[in-house]
Amino acid sequence: MATVMKTLLLTALLVLPQLGAAQIYKSVDAQGNVSYSDTPPASGPSEEIKLRQTNSAPPPPEMAEPQASAPPTSPDGSAATSYTVAVTSPANETTIPMGPGNVAISASVEPALEQGALLQLLVDGTPSGNPQSSNQWQLTNVFRGAHDLSVVVVDPEGERLAESESVRIYVLRPSVNQKNRVKPRPTPH
Repeated sequence: MATVMKTLLLTALLVLPQLGAAQIYKSVDAQGNVSYSDTPPASGPSEEIKLRQTNSAPPPPEMAEPQASAPPTSPDGSAATSYTVAVTSPANETTIPMGPGNVAISASVEPALEQGALLQLLVDGTPSGNPQSSNQWQLTNVFRGAHDLSVVVVDPEGERLAESESVRIYVLRPSVNQKNRVKPRPTPH
């Protein structure tokens, strides 16, 4: 069935450019109205319009069906564990109020980490600190603005085994550009 459909589709694609090569005629009536047609008018003058050749390209080569791959294996040859990881705190779209920019982050991992597997916190796609076995982090002095947090499970070689969905937080911090800030008084000399 699939072969028949492919053959019909290929035939249609080969015939379409020839249909597009049909002639077009331009004619102008006594009132100056212009009309176009694929047949010359029965009466009156007409002009044959030359059409450019239609661009075409051959179809891409047919891809082989993907083969079912074996589950990933660990260095000792056993099947690697499939982890599910998620940032549990703070929640997505959380706003961190005015302050020094401190953020507590926690994550959940299922199943529990096996020997050598660690968690890596990513802040805006960049690793924050070293991979660790703990599922909690404390960030300090985070700049104001939006930040994306995610957690990655890595093996002892640093290869990614699983990654959480990204969680966006917004950090509010005082700005040195605020108009109403208190200006320091000059010190007397």
